[in-house]
Amino acid sequence: MLKKIFIAFLLSIFAWSNSFADKRPNVIVILADDLGVGDVSNYRRMHTNQIILETPNIDKLANSGMKFTNAHAPAALCATSRYAIMTGNSCYRSTLPWGVWGGYSKSVIKPDQLTLGRLMKQADYQTAFLGKWHLGTTFNRKDNPNVEYVPNKKKKIEDEVDITRIVASGPNQNGFDYSFNLPSGIQNVPYAAYENDKWFPLTKESKIAIIDQEYMASLDLELDKKEGLGDSNWEPRKIGPLLVNKAVDYIKGHANKKEPFFMYYCSQAVHTPHSAAKELNGVKIAGTTPSRHMDMIKELDVQVGMIVDELKEQGIYENTVLIFTSDNGGLHVDGDTWNSHHEPSDIYRGCKNDPYEGGHRVPFIVTWPKEIKAKQSTEQPILGLDIMATLAAITDQNISADVAMDSYNLLPVLQNTKGAKTHPFLMVQGGSHKEVIIIDEGWKLIIQMDKKDKTDKIRTPIALFDLNNNEKEDERYNLINDKKYQDKIEYLFKKYNDTRDNKPFTGKHL
Repeated sequence: MLKKIFIAFLLSIFAWSNSFADKRPNVIVILADDLGVGDVSNYRRMHTNQIILETPNIDKLANSGMKFTNAHAPAALCATSRYAIMTGNSCYRSTLPWGVWGGYSKSVIKPDQLTLGRLMKQADYQTAFLGKWHLGTTFNRKDNPNVEYVPNKKKKIEDEVDITRIVASGPNQNGFDYSFNLPSGIQNVPYAAYENDKWFPLTKESKIAIIDQEYMASLDLELDKKEGLGDSNWEPRKIGPLLVNKAVDYIKGHANKKEPFFMYYCSQAVHTPHSAAKELNGVKIAGTTPSRHMDMIKELDVQVGMIVDELKEQGIYENTVLIFTSDNGGLHVDGDTWNSHHEPSDIYRGCKNDPYEGGHRVPFIVTWPKEIKAKQSTEQPILGLDIMATLAAITDQNISADVAMDSYNLLPVLQNTKGAKTHPFLMVQGGSHKEVIIIDEGWKLIIQMDKKDKTDKIRTPIALFDLNNNEKEDERYNLINDKKYQDKIEYLFKKYNDTRDNKPFTGKHL
């Protein structure tokens, strides 16, 4: 009798445990590559009814949860922005805060540093990373498999690296149980994909070869960055379908398990080379829009639809947190796009790599049908790096003050908690020209770092815009030399410097 009671007790504990697991949401973060707010028709429709390209699947997301209309990438350039999103720290806290890291670069993420992957592992989630990593990756040398390869920027083609295996600094070393990884996306070396650190041959005939301009020309594409090593059957048009089908398979294999899953999906779209799939999920893509760039936007939208459809097919959509955003502002590189009057940056000045709003304003959408009301929109100012603190709150974790130092918990805003607030002011980084930005109550100060100063201590204010009355940053109303606003400039400049240099801010609010 006692034995039966004990067994029944164990079964009840097991059932309770499973019930608890079932209540925890799955989490998916989708990070687009170079997608501007004007590339999403739901955002574009806020300012015009002349929509050149519809994004129906992303629009459905925007209508299914909360849309943030004052969201910013941590930087106007992808690699630095991705560091901040992955760690919850502003770009300047990195040991290499500027520029873009290559596929062979040393990672700036410390071995014990909190990442999105490690955060979710702490909450007993199964974790997966799929897509563009772009945070530095370590390979060994060909001639000595026990020695790490050191990048040689002076060499035109780096052919001394063994690209068949990632040995450190990839997703699997940063908290992700499973990875399908493109170290530099589709735009740079190595031109290859990796599944759990091992080279993933794209065809049965694949071998390691040199991917050069001549090879890319044979595909009717241009090489975006360096010539170098890659898969002999490298074909950027096939990477998107491969990537999203890996994501769909992952959802299918991990749905309704005891442990929920966290998937960080970093799409290859819409980065150059603009190489959209001919067809995806039964939808014709390449050549169906006015430009190759817009073809990539359409492909991204189909990818989003496929992920959402699989969540619904598995019956887990209602209890899945889905965050959709971009690593920086949109691209202005395609003449056909401009001729069609599609505006990647919507009404905003600038684009990727610029300190203006078009360089760092991004779409940011959060859905969780079980917990977040549909058709909500907020102007609360947020940053992409807020994902870290938000996921910590969703998974009931406390993170110490010395990690994810700049990440704000968005859950109170998402749940309409009375008085919920986000950042009191925003600090954003520009691109390769070394500008930084502070935005406080609509006042935006752009600060130029001295390009020759490696300490980043020499800083000069170069622009002041009142976004409340000049959201397009019309240069005619740049107030930097207006005597009436010198106190405002001084206040914002001091606030930025004190915050960045970890000094208590003593400035009086103007």
